[in-house]
Amino acid sequence: MPLLTEEQKLERKIISRFQKAIYDFLLIEDGDHLLVGLSGGKDSLCLLDLLAARQKIRRPDFTVEALYIRMSNIKYESDISYLREFSESRGVKFHSVVTGFDSSTDNRKSPCFLCSWNRRKQLFMKAQELGCNKVALGHHMDDIIHTAMMNLFFQGNFSTMPVSLKMKKMPLTIIRPLCLEAEADLRQYALHKGYRKQVKLCPYETDSHRSNMKELFMQVEEMNSEARYSIWKALSKANKLIEE
Repeated sequence: MPLLTEEQKLERKIISRFQKAIYDFLLIEDGDHLLVGLSGGKDSLCLLDLLAARQKIRRPDFTVEALYIRMSNIKYESDISYLREFSESRGVKFHSVVTGFDSSTDNRKSPCFLCSWNRRKQLFMKAQELGCNKVALGHHMDDIIHTAMMNLFFQGNFSTMPVSLKMKKMPLTIIRPLCLEAEADLRQYALHKGYRKQVKLCPYETDSHRSNMKELFMQVEEMNSEARYSIWKALSKANKLIEE
């Protein structure tokens, strides 16, 4: 039996963790209709790729669609034709909408917050319009840990973005099937798969506490390579990963 290449080993690890997340957290069930928030970044492309492949297995039996949201007043965009081809070539129906926001109406909120809030609003509206019951986002383990650190250091509470969040004001559940993946692995996976990079990067992506938390967490991992699993275990014990 031939030995696996490093790329094949990585792909197996990515798929294994993806499937473990689905089963451990019951993220996808028969009859689910998922809408993937497709930003054009490596994480959302990987998520769509994995879900599209899983959809063909029919266990569980579910449907996937994708939505790209462009902000008209932010110089941050992806090649929509590429995203459409990427989705449709994998048997996933592609949708796109254009929206925007006026930061002058609420200068207490950062452009990053307003952009994110408006994107989510459009995502939830489209999900309900399409009859979806779940919204799948491409956040990985590093994102979840960074959020926990931000909430702890700046908000004084131990919480994070849940792996599964059942919304109270609308019939939707947010799921994060990449929750067990490390960002470094996803970056290598994207290179291996040849995912095309975004046309332009968000002008605010480094202007936030999140980028600081990313740097801080890298320093923590240099001191303890198992730090991510310790933090994850703490979040799990405190029941912060599932919110009904």
